[in-house]
Amino acid sequence: MAETTLEILFENDSLIAINKPHGLLVHKTKLAADATEFALQQLRNQVGYRVYPTHRLDRKTSGVLLFAKSPEANSFMQKKFLNREVSKTYLALVRGYTNPAGTIDYALTDDQHNTKEAVSHYKTLEQYELPLPFGKHATSRYSLIELKPETGRYHQLRKHMAHIFHPIIGDRPHGCNKQNRLWKEKFGMDRMLLHASELKFNFEGGELSITAELSSIFQQTLDQLTESCIRPQH
Repeated sequence: MAETTLEILFENDSLIAINKPHGLLVHKTKLAADATEFALQQLRNQVGYRVYPTHRLDRKTSGVLLFAKSPEANSFMQKKFLNREVSKTYLALVRGYTNPAGTIDYALTDDQHNTKEAVSHYKTLEQYELPLPFGKHATSRYSLIELKPETGRYHQLRKHMAHIFHPIIGDRPHGCNKQNRLWKEKFGMDRMLLHASELKFNFEGGELSITAELSSIFQQTLDQLTESCIRPQH
């Protein structure tokens, strides 16, 4: 089966960035032994030279994924990520009406039982109310939010949104199973609606911003919500 051509968002002598599709792993991992396609190998095949992933995105997350073209550039960028010198912005559709803005300061524990600080900031962009009964509620409410993680823990945004009872739609295992089932039955949607929309950092004397548009399915979902909602609220 032919590989899908990856959308290249940015390229210079040191770096190359793609808009990673939902469902594509960054590289091989024992956690997903079933996978046969990987962003790392696809991009190498597409451009014809070695590339090095400078950070990670979950398999279920789409959006900006940055690679380096040399070990030196990779080391340079990984230090920037480690030192929190890279601003990361995500978009997510979540259950319920979120506050206008907020900060989630909630430490997370990894698989090795190490607990580390984790901080995420969010801002509400849009709210939707659908004439769709859910549980004891006569309608269903959702929010489109902008997320900015200050730290970079495993599944941080997914865990943080679940922690404040606004799980990301389509998230498993951290999301709401009943909402995920509702979305699959009513909208045929079973993917996680989390998108890495921008990376911003200083590079070679100036600020570099790399942005990725929403996938067509994510955008169609928002359009459908707007068309079906009782009253969109900004």
